[in-house]
Formats: sequence, structure tokens, C-alpha cells
Amino acid sequence: MLKQKPTLEAIEPNFGHSYMYQKFDASKNNRNNIWHYHPEIELVYVNGGAGKRQIGSNLSYYTNGTLILIGSNLPHCGFTDKLTGNRSETVIQMKTDFLGNDFFDIPEMRKIQNIFEVAKAGVVFFGETKQRLGAKMEALDHQSSFERLLSILDILHGLANTEEFRILNAHGYSLEADTKDNDRINIVFNHVKNNFKEEITLQEISDLVSMTIPSFCRYFKKITNKTFVQFVNEYRLVHASKLLAEQPLSITEVCFECGFNNFSHFNKSFKAFTGQNPSAYRSQLSTVLQ
Repeated sequence: MLKQKPTLEAIEPNFGHSYMYQKFDASKNNRNNIWHYHPEIELVYVNGGAGKRQIGSNLSYYTNGTLILIGSNLPHCGFTDKLTGNRSETVIQMKTDFLGNDFFDIPEMRKIQNIFEVAKAGVVFFGETKQRLGAKMEALDHQSSFERLLSILDILHGLANTEEFRILNAHGYSLEADTKDNDRINIVFNHVKNNFKEEITLQEISDLVSMTIPSFCRYFKKITNKTFVQFVNEYRLVHASKLLAEQPLSITEVCFECGFNNFSHFNKSFKAFTGQNPSAYRSQLSTVLQ
């Protein structure tokens, strides 16, 4: 069986700049949808559309775009593809010392330093903050190099001073810079990503990373603060959320398309995960998106 390792993405700053800035639209899609990580902090604004967020061990579904700050070496997948329906995607990637070793240590930058620390667990921003700072990120496209640098600092200041945010891996994603751990957990994540519609046994996944079942279960719980079964079910439920929003499938069809083989269990799990049963979730979403 092929073992998929995560991609360590090497990011080169734009020529003449200390950071990487990219903007994608319908004519130029972001093709980096594989599971990857990099030492740079990444700030992503998706303008409109709906899709999956997979950051660390957190799985969620977004509608009407998203604004996310991802910390150094925190594994994640791309957030858009040709089916997302977003108008554009703006990405800024920078090292924590992109303005020098001590720049963010000065008193005026302390709050930004703090949000960089929080971002190690992944942060999603919402409400007025998402709209206002998302618009500022899109405006970078028309600015000079110096204006763009000042705007990035202003955006970071805005992120550091809002209360409209949620930490995505609040209860633990304990991977640090251990390459062996990073490779092992990412083999697991990639296998779930590619095979969640089928049954994935503990024996199968344990063999994939050359561990016994008890050792793997302890290891996975320690890393993600979730059991493996819980993680797989959450992946299936996020996919179900996406299908309910985007596809004209019956709820029974969604259930089986997501890898659940018991409709009653699917209904119960979906309500526990989202607070609503699938039909109510679909009805509310169609009202919001009209």
C-alpha cells in the first residue's frame, strides 16, 4: 500500500519582497490542495464560496468565504478548488522574522506576537473582522511594495485586536517540529482523506504506520486529543455538510456517500456534530444562501 507523506512546501518570497503574496481567481485557481506544511505563517482570505477547512486535526465546513491564520509548520489542506464557487482567494505567507529577528519583540508589536503564538493551533476569523480585513487583503493587489508592507502590518494589527475569532485546535494538536511524528500523522490524515468513504479499520491504519493497534490508539489520542474513530467520523460529517449544501442528493444518499452504513447513526452523529439534523441543516443553509 502506498504511504503518502506530507509535502514540505518550500516558499520563496516574491522578488524584492520579504514575504509571499498571491491572489487567485476563477481564471487562476490555487492548485495547492494537497496536505502540506511549511515554516511560514499563512494568512488566507477566501472571498465567497463554500468548502472544507482541514487544519491540524480540526475539520470544518465554511460558507460565504473564510479568513484563516495558520501557524508555522501546522499541516493543512488547500481551501479552494474548481467546485468551491469562490470569487477569489488571497494568500500571504511570511516567516515570523520576516522583518528582522527582533522587530515583533518591540512593545508596539506585542499583540501581533501573541496572535502568531495563538496561530500555532490555527485561527478562523468571522463577522465584521472577516469582511473588513478580507477587503484590505484584496486591496493589496493595487498597492506599491511599501504600501503593501504597511497594509500587511495593519491587517496583522487588526487580527491581533479583534475578539471575532475561534481557535481551531483549541484542545490540542501537539505536533511540534518532530519530523517523524509529522510524517506519521500525515500518512494517517492523507489515508483518511483518500479513503473515508470506505471502512478504515484500526488494523489497517496501524499497519500503515508500523504500530500495534494499542500503541497507535494511544499515539493518535495524544497527538490530536481525539480517538481515530472520532476523527474519521468528523471527516465524514464535514463531507456530509458539504454535500447537503452543494448537491441535490437525498439525505439517505448523502449518508452512504460519506461512508456511513447506518442511516440512524448518521442522523444522530450529524446532530451531535452540528446541533441540527441533516434536513434542518440543509433548510437553514438554503435560506441563508438565497
